[in-house]
Amino acid sequence: MRLAVCAEMVFTDLPFVERVQRIHDAGFDVEMWDSRGKDLAALKATGAVFSSMTGYTSGSLVDPDTADDVVRTAESLIPTALELGVSRMVVHSAELIGGQAARPLYRSTGRMWSTGARTLERLGNLGEKYGVTFCLENLNTILDHPGIPLARAKDTLALVEAAGHPNVKLMLDLYHAQLGEGNLIELVRTALPHIGEVQVADVPGRCEPGTGEINYRAVARALADAGYEGTVGMEAWASGDDEEALAAFRAAFTVQDATVQDASVQIASA
Repeated sequence: MRLAVCAEMVFTDLPFVERVQRIHDAGFDVEMWDSRGKDLAALKATGAVFSSMTGYTSGSLVDPDTADDVVRTAESLIPTALELGVSRMVVHSAELIGGQAARPLYRSTGRMWSTGARTLERLGNLGEKYGVTFCLENLNTILDHPGIPLARAKDTLALVEAAGHPNVKLMLDLYHAQLGEGNLIELVRTALPHIGEVQVADVPGRCEPGTGEINYRAVARALADAGYEGTVGMEAWASGDDEEALAAFRAAFTVQDATVQDASVQIASA
């Protein structure tokens, strides 16, 4: 497993490029959200490995009136992904503005299901053309993202399965899954064939592992036992000192005899 850290949520007192540099220097890959307006040359100069970025800017996967916007804006972001070496572009089942539903909906329909699967398949074809993978992230609708249809992990997994494209995977966010569904170890085992990346934060508070109720050491062991070799990203706030938060994350996902290694070790041995 590789470990990544979301630069949007740690070292927040620093300019973005400096955050990326600090994360890279600590031996982690880097996740980012909206890439627009960021200094791509400066980001590349840090030497960081970029794990994932937001892969669309408007539209809803499940809305036939705006699904084309998802595909169009996804394609417009691919040059940025290729320039930074980003392999995973994250999408959601609906449009978000400031993290909230652009058009809140509280019931799903068959038309939403079919539109979502078709749109993901189109994104998969786009990803295949350019060599990237689109990852559909599950969200919780209880606390952070009310009004997002088909957002729970079981729904996003079903949509990814329905799309049936190798360039469409699941961004399995265990913070959101704990709030919405729980049973995380069984969830990772069930979803394993379709996972593109795992994201983590603790509950409550959305801070680093070890600050809440989730037994992330057990989750890490379950992932290792299942043979997961992908990326685990900390998309979490630091509860206190940022460096200590990163250390806690690394400790939670270091499984006996360094089964889980940080990115710097893997890069050095490659």
